[in-house]
Amino acid sequence: MRGWTRPPHPRHYDRGVRLLILGGTVFLGRAVARAAREAGHDVLCAARGESGAVPDGIEFKRIDRDDPTTLSALDGEFDAVVDVSRIPRHVRGAVEVLRDRAGHWVFVSSCSVYADQSTPGQRATTAPLVEAAGPDTAETMENYAANKVACERAMPRGSFLCRAGLIVGPEDVSNRFSYWVSRLERGGEVLAPGAPHDAVQWVDGRDLARWLVLAAETRLGGAFDGISTPATRLDLLHGIASGIGVEPNLTWVDQDFLAAQGVEPWMGERSLPMWLPLPEYAGFMTRDTMPSLEAGLSIRPPADTARDTLEWLATGPDVKMRAGITPSDETAVLAAWHNRSRT
Repeated sequence: MRGWTRPPHPRHYDRGVRLLILGGTVFLGRAVARAAREAGHDVLCAARGESGAVPDGIEFKRIDRDDPTTLSALDGEFDAVVDVSRIPRHVRGAVEVLRDRAGHWVFVSSCSVYADQSTPGQRATTAPLVEAAGPDTAETMENYAANKVACERAMPRGSFLCRAGLIVGPEDVSNRFSYWVSRLERGGEVLAPGAPHDAVQWVDGRDLARWLVLAAETRLGGAFDGISTPATRLDLLHGIASGIGVEPNLTWVDQDFLAAQGVEPWMGERSLPMWLPLPEYAGFMTRDTMPSLEAGLSIRPPADTARDTLEWLATGPDVKMRAGITPSDETAVLAAWHNRSRT
């Protein structure tokens, strides 16, 4: 799938799309279901239903993808299928069962599939990929990238492959964006990792969802990166602060000092999200996404995402601390940084 297929006109269908979402009960899948419903489409979500519920007004069918024959019970044909799986046998099973009943396939992959994460400015159509998972590869997060490549290769020819970057916004429980919303809203001196000019990229899940629906409507095909154009970390943090109505007090601490203090990048225990070591990951959040923007991806300002995320957090969702550091840890690292500077 080199390059991409331009749709012949803005919408391939002169009627609503009958869309099957394999999932639809959590975060991005739910956002796709909402976006499709708002666009006037006939939406069916099929999943186990154990991780959450579909949005109001959306039809739901219970399936078990460990048993692909359960997909056979889904009635009729579908103009498009959206799949977000990371398990190759699930994808292969769905394609096998639904191939003759699906007009187009939309698959949500990941920017993690790229073999070279150090070179800035790469494009989806030319960047090398990691080796695809084989039949004996474990279905674990350690093999996430290889399994996603295998999923991509299971897609029918002409499918839309969306290699998503960091997906953020309301209903994201990863805490990689909401950490900064909560931290800036709390006020005081904020530990900002790396340097102000370091590049970052992200995508609001609602923007990504609308683009996936557009791809289904227009039968857009090819590989694209689903993520914003690069911005600086300073612009991101100021954008978040603007959206939640605060004035940020940022103290920039370089990556070598953070590593020496045992602060981890990206996510996990005692980490700072949206920060990765350079130059090893200089390409991870500097991807050239101009083809995606030309193909209809629209990115809202971070201030809007931050405002809506803060409103969602106020509802009391179960957001575990998958990324970020505690206030006491932050205070200790900042104190050590200032003491180092004085020394």
